[in-house]
Amino acid sequence: MMTRYLPALCALLVLLASSAWAEEIIAARYAEPVERYGHYALGRPHEYARLVATTDAGRDTALALPGDEVFEDLAPRLVKLTEQAPPALLVIVSSRDGGSRLALVGLGGDRLEMLAQSAPIGRANRWLNPVGVADLDGDGEAEIAAVTTPHVGGVLRVYRRRGERLVEIASLSGFSNHVYGSRQLKLSKPARIDGRMRLLVPDGRREAVRVIGLGEAGLVETERCRLDEPVTEPEALHECQRRLNPAGSVTPKPPM
Repeated sequence: MMTRYLPALCALLVLLASSAWAEEIIAARYAEPVERYGHYALGRPHEYARLVATTDAGRDTALALPGDEVFEDLAPRLVKLTEQAPPALLVIVSSRDGGSRLALVGLGGDRLEMLAQSAPIGRANRWLNPVGVADLDGDGEAEIAAVTTPHVGGVLRVYRRRGERLVEIASLSGFSNHVYGSRQLKLSKPARIDGRMRLLVPDGRREAVRVIGLGEAGLVETERCRLDEPVTEPEALHECQRRLNPAGSVTPKPPM
């Protein structure tokens, strides 16, 4: 008697399984280097026309920028803003009119699309370097931190996603986390210091590492690691973290 219902039951199980599984991005890269922007903050050839993502279904999907924009970046960053959110890509987009902005790119159906973007810096050949993605205030949703114009009066800015926008919620001046023309983008990072999430970012001359927290009043410097020579490699950040965490605390696992 039951055998007559088996085909329908199997079909229902397949339908439920497919609805419970959502395709996710597992890797990404930039493609098609171009010369239409020509800023080269990271040296040649690191301005690209396309972003290509690979999903856990084993397929590639691409996003192409319009002719007045480029990805001015080395590699997309795979991130999650909450535990439940699907993975997205944090990228740097630069345009002739507005300079650089942050963008979150994710899957919209079976293709890549812009999910949320920050306001652009507002001037061509002005770039930004992400610090990282971390839950700075402990509310379960990660913020995105970046230094805008790290080569000329860098400003540390923190953003939260609000729908299709990355909204700036706090800023603080006096930072530099990049040397113009260098491919080293890891001169700043989120880290847990004495049990609290902080941002480790070099000062404007990269002669000290400033330890920055996010509170109700905005961004505030809580400590500072003075250095014998300017920061040129990530090891200076690790050494600062070791100094401030004598018990041996380590950097938390990133969102993705």
